[in-house]
Amino acid sequence: MTCTRCKHQTCKRFGTYGKRKIQRWRCNSCKATFCQPQAQSPLGTMYTSEEAAARAVQCLIEGCSIRSTERLTGMNRNTILRLLEVVGPRCAALLDTRLRNLRCRYVQCDEIWTFVQKKQRRVRGDANPYEIGDQWVFVAMDAETKLVASYFVGKRTMESTRSFINDLARRLGSQIQLTTDGFAFYQNAVADTFGLDVDFAQLIKLYGDYGQHDEGRYSPPRITEVISKVRIGNPSTRDISTSYVERQNLTMRMQLRRFTRLTNAFSKKLDNLKFALAIHFAYQNFCRIHGTLRVTPAMEAGLTDHVWSIAELLTVQ
Repeated sequence: MTCTRCKHQTCKRFGTYGKRKIQRWRCNSCKATFCQPQAQSPLGTMYTSEEAAARAVQCLIEGCSIRSTERLTGMNRNTILRLLEVVGPRCAALLDTRLRNLRCRYVQCDEIWTFVQKKQRRVRGDANPYEIGDQWVFVAMDAETKLVASYFVGKRTMESTRSFINDLARRLGSQIQLTTDGFAFYQNAVADTFGLDVDFAQLIKLYGDYGQHDEGRYSPPRITEVISKVRIGNPSTRDISTSYVERQNLTMRMQLRRFTRLTNAFSKKLDNLKFALAIHFAYQNFCRIHGTLRVTPAMEAGLTDHVWSIAELLTVQ
């Protein structure tokens, strides 16, 4: 073993260090002690193996909660949360860098509700109103490639809508036909961001009575009428739809435990919600083969040439 200080090659063993029993050495020349060089872990400072980390991430993206993942994998729940904090930013950076200059034609936008720590009616004046309470996930999806082009987590306000539309516009490389639901803030946000360089329509759904009877408390409201409103340009009438992005919202409800209603598996921190969403969308875009396309959305969009594995998401930089 060569000394790391004086480069002398005569060193002797000097015990071990830590739970992993890392070998320590002592230089016979300068008497300096040092650890045996270790291979760099793909998970940074985490000691978890890549195989165990991949199993834990697979459980999280298939609808398991933190504690059920702990029971299935044998990993401590604190380790799983730490893994979420390591992999989440990597997936967010992957989506931010790869989803650029997209050649989409028909983009659908919608929002899905969740909450952090407590529901909005329980939020008191001394709490941070931006990080707890109701949160909305804005999702933009390409109707042809099924690629989630952009998403944003925030309150259902004009500022959040503008941030979401601005992020979507920066990722596009061609003019699109955009369809959203009847949320009022979309109209000004799209006009201010795209100007006249977009074919924009809103699909407004009118619902009937909801919650008037006991058996209807958890039942979905009945749609009585659907109205298409052309806002900008000349969109194709047959392509004014939000069906694909609404189906993606169902996938989020089914495969993200944090979105399951009437459970205690909701997010306790806003950052953890964002990390879980980044992993979910990275998996949906790059790893999961779409049943209709027979390839991943990223392959259909020309962003990659192969199906990514969970291990690639863990090690992506």
